[in-house]
Amino acid sequence: MKTLYAELRVDATGELAVDELHRIYWEVSGNPDGVPVLFIHGGPGAGSSHNDRRFFDPARYRIVVFDQRGSGRSTPHAELHNNTTAHLVSDIEALREHLQIDRWVLFGGSWGSTLALLYAQAFPERVMAMILRGIFLCRDEDLHWFYQAGADRIFPDYWEDFIAHIPEAERGNLMQAYYERLTGANELAKMSCAKAWSTWEGRCATLRPNPEIVHFFAEPHRALSLARIEAHYFVNQAFIAPNQIIANADKLKDIRGIIVHGRYDVVCPLDNAFALHQAWPGSELQIIRDAGHSSMEPSIVDALVRATDQIADELYPAA
Repeated sequence: MKTLYAELRVDATGELAVDELHRIYWEVSGNPDGVPVLFIHGGPGAGSSHNDRRFFDPARYRIVVFDQRGSGRSTPHAELHNNTTAHLVSDIEALREHLQIDRWVLFGGSWGSTLALLYAQAFPERVMAMILRGIFLCRDEDLHWFYQAGADRIFPDYWEDFIAHIPEAERGNLMQAYYERLTGANELAKMSCAKAWSTWEGRCATLRPNPEIVHFFAEPHRALSLARIEAHYFVNQAFIAPNQIIANADKLKDIRGIIVHGRYDVVCPLDNAFALHQAWPGSELQIIRDAGHSSMEPSIVDALVRATDQIADELYPAA
């Protein structure tokens, strides 16, 4: 079974001013002459981590990692103003131009898959291939499943903790109720709701309980940006048209794609990946039989590293 590549140093970092308010953090590692690949983190709002660059062979990839607006080391932290899907797509293109990359591979999971797909549909000529995990189409039914009715039937004990922060009279629209508290003036309510929102996601992300994943999600700095930005996006239907990704799937027809999805993914159920695969000619769907949503589950790691190795073989053949 494949595991993550060894820790590697970051060769260059920077901050790119994408407007008068937002500066996005970026870093580059690996082979300067390798296949350029962009790691697109999830959430929105989760930020990147030191493990993200480890999915790629550093001898064959030029690895670019960045934090989306309001996330991770980008500033201002957890900022919602000028923070929409269109802004994030534009930021990726600005980063490509800043780093003087002609075309690159996109690697994204969960919301990272959403953003990768939307960028590829906007700039197909800039994308060589995509490796996507835990597909999230951001349809109304996907949001309703996880934040209103569906996932609660699989994790009723965790759900009880999630809804405990919202009065019963407001539970008919939990995303809106959380959004109001996460953007309100009561700092104590904001932080407690941020932790509850993020913990719910972390608890549901793995097939087997994983306290490390839950802790990753619940860390206060990350929890605040994750919960605020996710709620901001989701009450606005991710700032995209209904079923936009599938409706525009024809724009992906010339892009190589490997889709990795856990069969027991409760955060983003498998029908997301199945619908994408059916609409995207030539895409390859790998259903991982013993995994949920997290990229850190062993079988998901194995599939993703095999996928990056396979794409490298195709784009960077051995001499």
